[in-house]
Amino acid sequence: MIKLFRVVLFSVCLLVTNPAMGANATADSEAVKTENFDWEPVMKAIVQVESEGNTRAVKGNSCGAMQITPILVAECNNILKKRNSKKRYTLRDRFSLEKSKEMFLLMQSQFNPLNDIEKAIRSWNGGNKYSVKRTQRYFEKVMKCLRSQK
Repeated sequence: MIKLFRVVLFSVCLLVTNPAMGANATADSEAVKTENFDWEPVMKAIVQVESEGNTRAVKGNSCGAMQITPILVAECNNILKKRNSKKRYTLRDRFSLEKSKEMFLLMQSQFNPLNDIEKAIRSWNGGNKYSVKRTQRYFEKVMKCLRSQK
């Protein structure tokens, strides 16, 4: 319970203390529903945990700095199709940090409209129906990186 309180408190502090809460400059306009939230610190922490910034990282089906799977690329393309966008991502786009961040933002706009940092981190690791128990270690690593950014 105390851990959860600390996470919530940290999330609120992050929101309140960051006055530069504008839309991310790398995000495609179709990818961002909530334009007043800055996901950059979270994405930076995820990149650090996933690949230490290596855009050429490959582990199994996961590729790039954010370790994106083919299923996530397909899901992003489904979202874009539903939004009547002509834009589509390719598997090669996983090796582009800019396009990887666009995919992250697109997923957040679709499945995390309230910009819940914990949900974003856990779902990036465990999918939209993540298990708190199975994503706990990953969540802690990303939060540690987030804290060290300050």
